[in-house]
Amino acid sequence: MSGKHFGNYLQKYHIFFSVATSLGVLYGCSTTKKVPDGDFLLVKNNFKYEDSKAHSDELPDYVGQKPNRKAFFLFPVRLWMYNAANPKYDTMLAEYMTYPREIRNRELRDSLLIKYGMPEDVGKNLFVDRFLHTIGQPPVILDQSKTESSADVIRKRLVYRGYWDADVKFKHNLDSAAKKATVDYLVKHRDPTIISEYYYDIPDPKVKEIYESQYQKSHILAGDILDQTKLEEEVRRITQQMRDNGYYKFNSSNEEIYFTADTLLSRKNVPLVMDVRKDSMGTPYKKATIGDIKVHVLEKLSDTVDTVKDSLRGITFYKLDDQYKTRALWRPIILETGKVYDQRNFDLTKRNISSMNNFNIIDYKEGLRKGSDSIIDVSYYLAPLAKYDFRIAGDLTYSQILNVGLAPSVDLTSRNVFGGAENLTVGLSGIVGSVKSSKNLDRRVLAYEASLQGNLSFPRLLLPFSYWRLIPKRYSPTSNINLGVSVQDNIGMGRLNFNTGLNYFANVNDIVTHKLSIFNTQLSLTRNKDKYYDFFPNDRLYVRDKMFEYYSPILWQQFQSGSIDSDEVSSIIMQDTGFQQTLTGEGLDLFNNFRQSLINKDRQTQDVLISSLIYNYIYNEIGKKDQVNPFYFNGKIETSGNIFGLIAKTTQNEGIASQNPQKTVFKVPYSQFVKFDFDVRKYFQFFDNKHTLALRQFIGIGIPYGNSTQMPFIRSYFNGGSNDIRAWRVFGGLGPADSQLDERVRAFVMDNVKLTTNVEYRIPFTKMYEGAAFVDAGNIWSLKDSGFGDQFKFNKFLSQMGVGAGVGLRINVAYLTFRLDAAWKVHDPNKPLGERWVIGSTWKPTLNFAFGYPF
Repeated sequence: MSGKHFGNYLQKYHIFFSVATSLGVLYGCSTTKKVPDGDFLLVKNNFKYEDSKAHSDELPDYVGQKPNRKAFFLFPVRLWMYNAANPKYDTMLAEYMTYPREIRNRELRDSLLIKYGMPEDVGKNLFVDRFLHTIGQPPVILDQSKTESSADVIRKRLVYRGYWDADVKFKHNLDSAAKKATVDYLVKHRDPTIISEYYYDIPDPKVKEIYESQYQKSHILAGDILDQTKLEEEVRRITQQMRDNGYYKFNSSNEEIYFTADTLLSRKNVPLVMDVRKDSMGTPYKKATIGDIKVHVLEKLSDTVDTVKDSLRGITFYKLDDQYKTRALWRPIILETGKVYDQRNFDLTKRNISSMNNFNIIDYKEGLRKGSDSIIDVSYYLAPLAKYDFRIAGDLTYSQILNVGLAPSVDLTSRNVFGGAENLTVGLSGIVGSVKSSKNLDRRVLAYEASLQGNLSFPRLLLPFSYWRLIPKRYSPTSNINLGVSVQDNIGMGRLNFNTGLNYFANVNDIVTHKLSIFNTQLSLTRNKDKYYDFFPNDRLYVRDKMFEYYSPILWQQFQSGSIDSDEVSSIIMQDTGFQQTLTGEGLDLFNNFRQSLINKDRQTQDVLISSLIYNYIYNEIGKKDQVNPFYFNGKIETSGNIFGLIAKTTQNEGIASQNPQKTVFKVPYSQFVKFDFDVRKYFQFFDNKHTLALRQFIGIGIPYGNSTQMPFIRSYFNGGSNDIRAWRVFGGLGPADSQLDERVRAFVMDNVKLTTNVEYRIPFTKMYEGAAFVDAGNIWSLKDSGFGDQFKFNKFLSQMGVGAGVGLRINVAYLTFRLDAAWKVHDPNKPLGERWVIGSTWKPTLNFAFGYPF
């Protein structure tokens, strides 16, 4: 590096060096400011493992004294803040903060100032000192007795985990000059105690049969370490299994399941026996059945004397009035008199009542009937919610197109519209954010969407026949009718959308969900169609104008003079097959870019009417405690346009690119297609379920037919974004296939086939911070060759995948997860052969900011 450049380098980065030096001085000098002489600031706990690192991730949690917390793992900012407060007020403020908030005032501070001999400060607000003292964290002073007790607690934890001969020692490293200390914990696991053989003794034959039916789910196996946490998990599993099979009071004392390890012959290989006994006499268990089921609808518990009794199919109802129909109250109750007890039905009934959004459960009683050991009586006490509910909200949102946006909303809900717990919700909402400008891909411009939606929900299926035998109540079937209108302005032209539909829902259990939408209708009207080339100037400057002049200088002059319009010239070129057959080299490349530009224009400016039948099946194990390596599947099938084919009459061309005649309904072409979307995810957890390997595969196929040669814009696929292939931005130029189209045209290409594969490894740093490393791959294709090699072919698609890799940071705050991912392109299929492996060619990553996990 030359002296000139070295000087510029120092000048450019002098601010960084200054800040780093200042922080270093602060860290070295201020942390021990309030450490008394003879004491030491605890700065670090070190763990040294002599023979094994088993459970090393949890052992630091059992240390009684931990150093001051550091922000972003670098600096103890809260300690600095505490030290910045005037030390003479520390004792006084420490006592001041012990008082309840409501009595902490100036009078209390003045009395404490006098108490601690500071009458000269009476009347002072001390705001800065109080703020620093409250937000800051006092220095953690080494307590050597706590180190000894911590070592003993760690040893006991290892014994609990099966390392019976574990030994934990400690060592203090004291720096008298700096007044700092570190502690070394020396951990020796030694050989664990192994379960040599596992037996169970269950005298009750019925309980034994139930246990053996799910024996493969046991948390205890011969050859495993004798870990007490596994024994506890097994007790919980068996207890839940028995209660799910009717044994209401099973293990209610937590003493009916116990384990015995025989250490007579060995401490390292011990046989383990599990006993299940109700009491010392071995009294048989008895299954419980449901007795009386009572539902009280009232304003307050004291209203029970004024209610009127009614009943329906074994359930007794007590109501103050006829505000709610009895059948509407009967539907959410999954319990049935005389049926065997199943805790899942109790939980499901409560969930159904809450999901109706009509009642508060102000009291709930369940228990064995007096004088019986097997009959359970149940009572629900429900208070109707207010007739109207008005809500104003504002959220931060993130989408692949809109990026971060502000989403205000206003909702008005009217409950129990027809007396059957139906709810009508009318909502006005909007999103304001920014999108990548189609005029300049390096800029972002303001975008918005506003919508007015109405939703009428029913706690039942809207069907003209009784369906309880076909779809049981335990599936919690519901339905809703939606109607709405929205206006949006984001990519290019704006759109006016109308939507309506009838939707049915059924939850088989807490994992499987079915959704069926019929008459799911959407009318999308494009605004400012004639300004397409104003919104997409690259299509005009680099494609259309060049194509017009290349095709016919005479037509080009006529177009410039205004005697013929753009669409007319484009149609002439697209219909001139003789001209197209003569093209080679740069002329053919120009024509391919021109044709794709017209396809983009047709999709961007189309008016379309979609009326679909949609079936959606979801299998979701994510978030379920008993699913260690959860699996997720979301499959959706949509078919559209068949009904309109019976009434459509007039025709028009689908677009300039295709020239396909289309039938219309009210002068709007309807879309016909079949669409399949499959989203499959699998999660593997390691190191005590703290590390996660997440795998995702998305497959999407749209098949236009009949009245359509292309999928409509709002049902087409595109690449890129924070939840997709993160090395490319949304509409960032990936695809279709490995086409060599001009990137300025390719940026807004959409297509009919999509494959996306994601692999991500997530590593926790702390409870708040989490890191990730990931690889994304995928692309979009057409079902038919558009003339530039974009057709999906099984022998080529792997080489046409765009591949990106990167790292990310997740920050968990309350219920939100903030995510920042940096991704680099590895394989770019849209570059010429020999130049597609681009890893290392640039260090500039694509940054993605989002809320929540990508999948």
